[in-house]
Amino acid sequence: MKRLLITACAAIWTAGATAAFAQVIPPGGSIFNPPPPRPPPPPKIEVPAIPKIDALPTRPSVSSSGRPSFSDRFSRCLDEGGAAGLNQADRASYARSCANQD
Repeated sequence: MKRLLITACAAIWTAGATAAFAQVIPPGGSIFNPPPPRPPPPPKIEVPAIPKIDALPTRPSVSSSGRPSFSDRFSRCLDEGGAAGLNQADRASYARSCANQD
């Protein structure tokens, strides 16, 4: 009877010990590390629209800004400086500061 009890305890202990060995921790790891995150979903690939044979191509609209170009502003400032009677050196410095303000 005693031998049967020892054999049964040894069998139960062996079954429990192998379950603990099944949880293998990789080298450098810890049991407190969270599981790695899931990989991101694959990108959604959309097929571009195929143009019709008879359809005219659409041109992109270019919106102009309300501000004139720098050369236009500079020319206007030079004209204003000349109309005010400034000499060349004063007109140049006036035009630079005027064009950068607008």
